[in-house]
Amino acid sequence: MKFTWTRQTGEPPALKRFLNGRGISHRMYKEVKVAGHFWINGQLSTGTPTLWDGDQVTIELPDEVSDPNVAVSDQPIKVIYEDDNWLIVDKPAGLTVVPGPANRADTLVNRVKGHLIKAHAKNVVPHVITRLDRFTSGLVLIAKHRLANSLANELLAAKQLHKRYLAVVSGTGLLAHGRIQKPIAKDPDGFGQVIAESGRAADTEYWVKRTLVDRTLVEVALHTGRTHQIRVHFAAIGHPLLGDELYHGPMDRGISRQALHAAKLDFNDPFSKTHLSFQSDLPGDMTAILD
Repeated sequence: MKFTWTRQTGEPPALKRFLNGRGISHRMYKEVKVAGHFWINGQLSTGTPTLWDGDQVTIELPDEVSDPNVAVSDQPIKVIYEDDNWLIVDKPAGLTVVPGPANRADTLVNRVKGHLIKAHAKNVVPHVITRLDRFTSGLVLIAKHRLANSLANELLAAKQLHKRYLAVVSGTGLLAHGRIQKPIAKDPDGFGQVIAESGRAADTEYWVKRTLVDRTLVEVALHTGRTHQIRVHFAAIGHPLLGDELYHGPMDRGISRQALHAAKLDFNDPFSKTHLSFQSDLPGDMTAILD
């Protein structure tokens, strides 16, 4: 896979540093030197040239071949968007994202691998950027190659990849707009997470979208990315998500999984330099408990 950039005034003259500023990590640089190619102004380069203003730099990344330890699944995925760099999938509740001891054959990663193989893609290693819990539904961003993965992680670190969730929480009386800032740590006595002063800082912002008799629909933005953050934070303020057994949410309100959906995703695409924005409607089980 080839990528081309032009050196601008003020950018590093050293090839490695110039490429690092374009998302090429030290590891990727070494991989290109071993199994790929560099071109400067159309001429194959094997040394460490000094770049000048206006120089055109092209790299060819080696293909990411199939890992035989990752099974291929032919089960369908719901594709919201796809180009050479990105795949946006609307994940159903109940589908695990990555293979693990309990399921190595039919996770989202296995299905995406099958999708890429059917499309005769040269890179068949899915890089999951926005992972969701098994029983959380909604949008998942997948990078289709190592450079997209690197640039997506830079967007995440700079808080420039924006996600919004919809959740149905128990009870009413929430502020129209609020922020939950409580540190989260792994529960030493269980499988989940807990609020603990010794934990890592966690920051959740929400907006009330709809209030019913005994439940509230909220839109949520995460300013940190802790495990189970939305679920833990709303439980901590006395409003656990409907169907969330792990965090003591009501289990008799018409839904048997945590009522949480990744509804919106947007970011500035570093490849096309355009703004990409996606939305996923609430699935049927969450719509039903709002009727």
